[in-house]
Amino acid sequence: MTIEALASGSKGNAYMVSDGETRVLIECGVPIGKLRQLTGFKLSKMQGVLVSHRHEDHCRALLGCISAGVDAYAPQDVFDHKGARGSRCRPAEPLKPFRVGTFSALPFECHHDCECYGYLLHSMATGERLWYFTDTYMVTERFEGVTHIMAECNYSAAALDESVSMGWFPAELKERVARTHMSIDNLLKLLAANDLSQVKEIHLIHMSESNSRAESFKAAVESQTGKPTFAHYGTHL
Repeated sequence: MTIEALASGSKGNAYMVSDGETRVLIECGVPIGKLRQLTGFKLSKMQGVLVSHRHEDHCRALLGCISAGVDAYAPQDVFDHKGARGSRCRPAEPLKPFRVGTFSALPFECHHDCECYGYLLHSMATGERLWYFTDTYMVTERFEGVTHIMAECNYSAAALDESVSMGWFPAELKERVARTHMSIDNLLKLLAANDLSQVKEIHLIHMSESNSRAESFKAAVESQTGKPTFAHYGTHL
């Protein structure tokens, strides 16, 4: 399985995942022209796009993807928000699996300020399993046999406090961040509570521009898990 972070962060998110037979997008939160460029002008070759929730940094190019002939899988709330209709709109529901080429996808609930899903992708071509979650302060589901992890690592409490005190981040948004996003401390606790014996690599995504410390987070995850870890922020934007 290969994972490419095309864009990651509050300005836009888009990730390309392939098992050698099927290529899918996870999120399409950049302008459609930019997304076409980032996918090597092969957007129509994607066999699906999976969207977590309705915020624009995750679904901005949804209508463009559908117009390009790509099936979209997302909470119904996303399609309602974008005014998307038609056969390529495939509403996802928690713990109800669906097929996208050689991937079996299982949505699960995240904890954000709107309907939001993570996805467990199981490749029937390679047997690998990708656990993806973002925009959530916690994940209650547990999955066995995970080989790849894409995890939000949005902020640290210390960095958030510093940003607020320095005036880099609005104080009125501090509480919302803590209620709706994954901190490095919560992520480390989550990883410690799961069996990582088969995990090959961990990808840290959706880092805050002002409230994250990418290299520090990467080092902390690698130190605790012993797994190769990659920190993505603003990739290719």
